[in-house]
Amino acid sequence: MKKKLLLLFCVFPFLCLSQQRNAIWCFGDSVGIDWSNPQNPQFFTSAAKTRGTSVSISDSNGNLLFYAYTRATLPGKTGRVFDSSHELMQNGDSIVGGGWYHEMVIVPDPANSAIYYLFSIGVTSQDSGIYYSKIDMSLNSGLGKVILKNVQLFSGYLMTDCLTAIKHGNGRDWWVISRPVGTGSPTGNNIFVKYRIDPFGIYGPFIQTIGYQNNTNLGQLLFNSDGSKCMFTNLNGLIDYFSFDRCTGTLSNHINIRQVSHINPYLQFGGAFSANNSIFYTTTSVPSYALYQYDLTAANIQSSELLIDTLPVAHDSIGPGLLLLAPDNKIYWGHQYYDGTFFFPYPDTTFNQYNMNLSVINFPDSIGASCNFHPFSFFLGGARTYYGLPNNPNYDLGVATGNLCPVGVIEKEKLNTLKAYPNPTTGMVTIRGLNNVSVIIADVSGRIIKITNSREGELNLSDLENGTYIITAIEEQLNLKVTILH
Repeated sequence: MKKKLLLLFCVFPFLCLSQQRNAIWCFGDSVGIDWSNPQNPQFFTSAAKTRGTSVSISDSNGNLLFYAYTRATLPGKTGRVFDSSHELMQNGDSIVGGGWYHEMVIVPDPANSAIYYLFSIGVTSQDSGIYYSKIDMSLNSGLGKVILKNVQLFSGYLMTDCLTAIKHGNGRDWWVISRPVGTGSPTGNNIFVKYRIDPFGIYGPFIQTIGYQNNTNLGQLLFNSDGSKCMFTNLNGLIDYFSFDRCTGTLSNHINIRQVSHINPYLQFGGAFSANNSIFYTTTSVPSYALYQYDLTAANIQSSELLIDTLPVAHDSIGPGLLLLAPDNKIYWGHQYYDGTFFFPYPDTTFNQYNMNLSVINFPDSIGASCNFHPFSFFLGGARTYYGLPNNPNYDLGVATGNLCPVGVIEKEKLNTLKAYPNPTTGMVTIRGLNNVSVIIADVSGRIIKITNSREGELNLSDLENGTYIITAIEEQLNLKVTILH
């Protein structure tokens, strides 16, 4: 018993730390909130100037380490990283991102407490795919430096604006997840792209197809508080609900809560789980600026939809933004204000109750009006908000309950059951262990070449050019490398 406890301490040392790594929010126009005391948040002036994507991370005591954001209306790579003194971090400019809302996510390196990954995606820019940069907080007297910038992982496709991360079930590693916008189909796709980060590096892509077709580039991937459930929402009103296995990274048990045709049009933007995971909230901008609630414990979740409130403002003067569960277990709703000109950036004179406050769901675990929704009631200390709120994962999530995951890089026993022959091949290849399953064929950069089926363990690859390809069994998420030599 003592040996087992010692092992867990060595593998998961951070589990003993206080849960303060999400204590600092930096977003909007200079908003800074310190949630170290959730019942008495403190405000400060940040260097943030963004209508959308923002991310931040603190140390285990709630002290800000760094934050990053992307900027709209500017060409090129608009992401920037700022240190704890609110100055641009060394080499912290020109990070991939173009002013969307979920383009970045921070992941601590499981191997080194001073190193952090900053993942980012290209949604509508020339920088398609998934990228990462690396930050070393041991440099510049603890203020940090970006030591590696814009390394491409996944290429060939623009990404849906839904980048997120979730702690692996072993409590140490991470999953980073997003979705490509399309694969040539006018109706979209149901593809999820996942990477695993462990002490030895980044592994993937792991490709899975599940759920409803996504046909827009603006969406959101959300996990509940223990990471066992995942929700995908998009601008066209889609809500897809999944179970998530934090050990394997597998989505399952798909439930479609709302399809695109639920109300036409039904423009949807924000979403959030309540603290006890029993209720899901979402917002719309068409047909009205409205807040909806779904009871996830109901036998028919779709039928449980409740309209909580509509914003009491003119439809052309306010825009509903993202929802976010805060450390005080309340859900906050961001908004942008439109004064007749383009709303970003705000003019220096435009301050009002709409852009200086967040709306609040005070008791989000409660059904109906008892959730106590108050619009424009959380004053931001004189700073202003837009659509976006921090896209931070649950940095302090521990080991998956009742789930003893392996902590190794790959479950080698599984991979060793896969054999391809002949390999290299001139075209036809037989794959032992992949009979009658759907497979995705990608090049070594992660660009998807085609999706097909392995019929009785055989694949015809004669239409591919010479090179090395990654074959992924979608359901099993197993990878196999095959080289083609014509």
